[in-house]
Amino acid sequence: MPFQNLYKNKKVFITGHTGFKGSWLTQWLLQLGAEVAGYSLYIPSQPSLYEILNLNSKVKDYRDDIRNFNSLLSAIQDFKPDIIFHFAAQPIVMESYRAPKENFDVNVMGMVNVLDAIRVTKGIQAAVLITSDKCYENVEWEYGYRESDRLGGKDPYSASKACAEIIFSSYVRSFFQDHETFLATARAGNVIGGGDWAADRIIPDAMRAWSQGLSLKIRNPNSTRPWQHVLEPLSGYLWLGAKLLSKTAHLHGESFNFGPLQEANHSVEHLLHILESSWKSLPTKIENKNSSLVEASLLKLCCDKAMNRLKWKPNLSFEETLLFTNDWYLNYYNNKETNYTEYTLKQIESYANLALQRNLTWAI
Repeated sequence: MPFQNLYKNKKVFITGHTGFKGSWLTQWLLQLGAEVAGYSLYIPSQPSLYEILNLNSKVKDYRDDIRNFNSLLSAIQDFKPDIIFHFAAQPIVMESYRAPKENFDVNVMGMVNVLDAIRVTKGIQAAVLITSDKCYENVEWEYGYRESDRLGGKDPYSASKACAEIIFSSYVRSFFQDHETFLATARAGNVIGGGDWAADRIIPDAMRAWSQGLSLKIRNPNSTRPWQHVLEPLSGYLWLGAKLLSKTAHLHGESFNFGPLQEANHSVEHLLHILESSWKSLPTKIENKNSSLVEASLLKLCCDKAMNRLKWKPNLSFEETLLFTNDWYLNYYNNKETNYTEYTLKQIESYANLALQRNLTWAI
C-alpha cells in the first residue's frame, strides 16, 4: 500500500491547505483515508483548486492568519493531529519585492508559530515543514545544491525561506532533542500541475492566456528550472512524514531536497514551446524589460540525500510532467461538465500506479 498505509485514519493538520500544493495534498490524504483539518487565512486565487474540488465540505476548515499564534495554537489543540504539514506562506518572489515586510512576517513568523505550537502541544507525532529550493545562497552554478550548502537569498522571498530553515534548526537543537514530535523540513520548487492559478507564475499565466486564445508575454525565456509535477514533491513529503510517524530516528531534525530527474532541467522557452502546441493561441511574446527586481536564472537541486536516506526517487519524466499538467488544464477549460474531483483523483491514481510499476519504495 502507498506510504505503508500509515495515513489511514490518521489526523492530519495542514497549514495553507487552500493553496495549490495544499489542495493537492489534502485531496491525496483524503484518498489515503486520513482525517484532514486545514488552517488558512483565505482562498489565494480565482479560480481555486480548493473550491473546484469542494474540499471545504470534506475537511475541518480553520480560517485565520498564520501570524496569529493564539488562533493557530487553538486550532491545533482543538483538532489534536497526529502529524502536521506546514505550507502556509507568501509564495511569490515578485510579491516579496512589492511587500517585503509582509513577506518576512508571514514566512518567518509563520515558521516560528508552527514550531512553537508543536513545542507546547502534546500528542503530535510528526511534522513536515515545507520551505523552498530558493533557501540556498544561489550563485547560479551548474551543480545541484545539497542540504549542507550555504543558506541565503538576494530577494526577500529567498531570504525569508533561508531564515525559516535557520529557525527550524534552532528550534530542533533547543527544544526538540527529547521531544515526542519528530520533525524535518522539505525543500522543492518550480512545481507545476493542474489547478494552479497564482499570479506571476509561468504556467498559470500561460493557461490563462492560451485558454482565451491570447498571446503569452514572458520576461525571462532563458531562465532554467528543474520542472516537476506537483505530485512529485508531495510524494516525498508524504513518504518523509510516514517515516517520521514510524519514528525513524536518523531523519529527525533533518532537511531534504525533493526535485525531478536531471533531464527535467529546461528553459522557460523550451517548456512553453512544448505546451503551447496543444492550444489554439497566438505566438508567445518576449518582453524586453529591464528591471532591478531580478529572479535567479539557474537553480538546481541535488536529491541524493532523499534517495539514500528515504529511498525516494522522482517518478515522472519531463514529458510525463508536461502531459499531466496540460491534460488537467485542457480538461478544465474544454470540458465544463467534467467532475474535476474525479479527474484529479484519476491523475493521483495514475501517478501512484506508475510509481508502483517502477518499484518506487513509497508506492509498494
